[in-house]
Amino acid sequence: MGLKKGVDVKPASGKLGVLLPGMGAVATTFIAGVQAIKRGLAAPIGSLTQMGTIRLGKRTENRVPAIRDYVSLAGLDDLVFGGWDIFPDNAYQAAVRAGVIDRGVLDQLDSELAAITPMKGVFEQAYVKKLTGTHVKKGTSKMDLAQQLMADIDRFKGENGCDRLVAIWCGSTEVYREPTEVHSTLAKFEEGLTRSADAIAPSQIYAYACIKQGIPYSNGAPNLSVEIPALQELARETGTPIGGKDFKTGQTLMKTILAPGLKARLLGLEGWYSTNILGNRDGEVLDDPDSFKTKEVSKLGVLDHILQPDKYPELYRDFYHVVRINYYPPRGDNKEGWDNIDIRGWLGYPMQIKVNFLCRDSILAAPIVLDLALFMDFAQRAGMYGIQEWLSFYWKSPMTPSGLYPEHDLFIQLMKLKNTLRYTKGDELITHLGAEYYD
Repeated sequence: MGLKKGVDVKPASGKLGVLLPGMGAVATTFIAGVQAIKRGLAAPIGSLTQMGTIRLGKRTENRVPAIRDYVSLAGLDDLVFGGWDIFPDNAYQAAVRAGVIDRGVLDQLDSELAAITPMKGVFEQAYVKKLTGTHVKKGTSKMDLAQQLMADIDRFKGENGCDRLVAIWCGSTEVYREPTEVHSTLAKFEEGLTRSADAIAPSQIYAYACIKQGIPYSNGAPNLSVEIPALQELARETGTPIGGKDFKTGQTLMKTILAPGLKARLLGLEGWYSTNILGNRDGEVLDDPDSFKTKEVSKLGVLDHILQPDKYPELYRDFYHVVRINYYPPRGDNKEGWDNIDIRGWLGYPMQIKVNFLCRDSILAAPIVLDLALFMDFAQRAGMYGIQEWLSFYWKSPMTPSGLYPEHDLFIQLMKLKNTLRYTKGDELITHLGAEYYD
């Protein structure tokens, strides 16, 4: 990632603009949450950048600063919010419609939220079949649409006096697509934009526009977006950090907590059945089989990578893994995930684990958006570019450089993240060896 130990990180001075393609439940929960935290109305629970600590040196030294004091991160007061949406509702209206945050809290933030209005979004019906956008850009080509997005970015930066920008996709899940020839190189991709190639999705147009302008870009959905070779080539060319994909919330978060425990104790797995009911706009979009396929692929890979059945065939070969998502409007944003886990213990005796996780999807996603905004900005100021694998902690399907498998174990991911921060400061990496072994 173009990094030397103990680097000079540029200061986080001035305003940081956070651009959000898709200003629905997740984006407005994030924005309203930051405003509420700034007002002292609530705590930033779930945010590593705001509440996390980092150990330095030996345990006996008792050096455990807050992460936000240890590395140079933008402050909440320096954040400016903007974005695009295919519906014209301002952030207050969208937050009320999403029904995630209590109306009493939103009404205390109404003026500042109402002032955040989305720019017209890039939309193509074929990629999100369940929604029909009414606040959309028109253009002569997909390249024209990308140029319109870049003009939006320049205007937003100027009008808000931003020194730096980051972008995080918070839009809906697009239909499942495999990479094609148009995604293979930057030259072919740009030519495809000019001729409006069908295989170029709206999310890829946003990613192109941002990375072209050197804006760190994260993909919060399971779409095929920034993960394509063409945009990775562009990120290297412009020296831009990129990351994805699909925010690690809900059921997959639980899998990356539980599965490492099963593997650590060498307990066998016969099957893992997962089903969800979800009623927000994301649930409506995922009611379409093609969009669900995109999410399913993202969710299914987690267990294979954690359990490594090729290395532990007696324990994990051919386990049965099922994922279902059911759209159920009465639940709104309050998702319910049920897991039935059939495991084997000593002498092959069967046991079961049942998990019923009643979670709030956007409440789990909002602190991820905040951390990614601050860490991706940090990465750019530290001279890090391309795939930010050290931020795998936040993704269901972490991107990796070519030839490397993704790390899904939540605890290894957290160690990797903190060691990367230590590395940038020139501090000793924590291996958890006891001092008695090497003093």
